[in-house]
Amino acid sequence: MGERDILEQPYDLVIATSMTDLSALRGLVPHLGGIPTLVYFHENQFAYPESGREYGNVEPKILNLYTALAADHVCFNTAYNRDTFLSGCRALLKKLPDQVPAGVVERLEQCSSVLQVPLTASAFLANEPQSGAIRLIWNHRWEFDKGPERLLRAYQGLCEADVDFHLDVVGQQFRHSPESFQTLKQLMQRREQHCGFVASVADYRRLLQRADIVLSTAMHDFQGIAVLEGVAAGAMPLVPNRLAYPELFPEHCCYRSGTGETQSLIDAVSRYAALKEQGQALAVPDVSALSWHHMGAQYEALLQRVALQH
Repeated sequence: MGERDILEQPYDLVIATSMTDLSALRGLVPHLGGIPTLVYFHENQFAYPESGREYGNVEPKILNLYTALAADHVCFNTAYNRDTFLSGCRALLKKLPDQVPAGVVERLEQCSSVLQVPLTASAFLANEPQSGAIRLIWNHRWEFDKGPERLLRAYQGLCEADVDFHLDVVGQQFRHSPESFQTLKQLMQRREQHCGFVASVADYRRLLQRADIVLSTAMHDFQGIAVLEGVAAGAMPLVPNRLAYPELFPEHCCYRSGTGETQSLIDAVSRYAALKEQGQALAVPDVSALSWHHMGAQYEALLQRVALQH
């Protein structure tokens, strides 16, 4: 506790993320117990897809639950995040031994709200339409939960269907990425397409500006900032109708999930490629309401309300 002097200052409000063990922090620094506290959940441990490497460790879920209970208010970035957290808590508590207090989930629900992570002003750019093939960009972490196998199958299917398309695959890479990315990279070498991390923010933004469609194949997204950045730069989102996406984007932006998902994605790209060939503009949703300019007042009102609770 080398930061005790800092933690014991007379703050008006404590803001923590869901990565904080707030219950332990308040226990170790009793001074914090008397200060209003807001916890922001940009994700939750109950809704992560399993990679096959888990060992049934329930501790991260318990930590999320304790942190939420230790807060005066809990804010989530999407309704999907909030709902999966609450349903996960409810299912977990049913498995615990006796003496679980009644109304735990109901209490959390009453002191919760939804407020998205805003987009910075620099994310809003003028689209730079390119002639020729329809341009897709996939801009996510290179990990299993972002659906690389689905992306690979869709790429192969689009090639087999002889769709005229251009794909750029960008995003953060790791030492051990799914093999699907290596297979995809080899296939993409035959075309003039980018496949790899883009170190320059300006170059990354430029790729977004030139894209017709920003694509997701994710099995896990609590808000989808990467997709929203693409939309802010003028690309139309093409996303599965699951996770947080249906609450963010209209129906024409969502392809079918589950059985026939890959074909649904291929059909959607083919349809939009035909529209581009005919000179028709794609219907890009307006996400300006998610800018800091519009959301700043909402955040200020939330912080003021929680700070004045005590």
